[in-house]
Amino acid sequence: MKTRGELKAEARELLAGNWGKAIVLNIIPILGAVFAGVIIAGAIALVAYLAQSGAFSGSETSITETASNGAANSGGQLFSGLIGTLITTGIAYTTLDWLRTKNNDFSPVRGMFSVFSREYFVPVLVLYILQAIFTFLWTLLFVIPGLIKSYSYSQTYYIYKDVNQKGEANNLNYLDYITLSRELMNGHKFEMFVLQLSFIGWWLLVFLTFGIAAIWVYPYYQTTMSAYYKNLAGDKFINYCG
Repeated sequence: MKTRGELKAEARELLAGNWGKAIVLNIIPILGAVFAGVIIAGAIALVAYLAQSGAFSGSETSITETASNGAANSGGQLFSGLIGTLITTGIAYTTLDWLRTKNNDFSPVRGMFSVFSREYFVPVLVLYILQAIFTFLWTLLFVIPGLIKSYSYSQTYYIYKDVNQKGEANNLNYLDYITLSRELMNGHKFEMFVLQLSFIGWWLLVFLTFGIAAIWVYPYYQTTMSAYYKNLAGDKFINYCG
């Protein structure tokens, strides 16, 4: 298994001379970060203005209104999380193929939406729902178990892609992919956590630039995460026989 530095170097080597294609491939998450940055900047300015004008004094919000807004936000977050997962999984699949073949002759837009297909849409949807349920149930015990399990399940989508391309998908049920991810990540969860944590400086830069730096940071991060799976799994699932 490569070190963090070697994984990042592999990502930078792939991206060198290909930043334009990588940015287009990751454009929706990038725009999401920029939009979030604009919202944060606007919110900071608005709060500062309202605080200065004394608009917060005497404001009231009913419990019913708060509960209603909370329910609506939860539903919206679940839906946006699903759409985000479908898109980022398509990006991850395309990036993984790019890392393996080194062939940059592909459509980044088609790659970004590759999961919106008969081959992948339903499986990724079901896997998303199952992981959400399991992670939620573990989180009921405490936040930490839920976080740990999210790392255990983190390679599920990649594994499905490899097993499916091998033609073995019909020999496994959806729970099997989660189990395979859990087994693959046994002894590697903290390793992945530290790898992600090593990007904290880059994400701070994204925050300080109100999302603009995500143009470069997100492709770099996503490519590194795909390189992590590629090196951790090797040919195990490419040659999988159920």
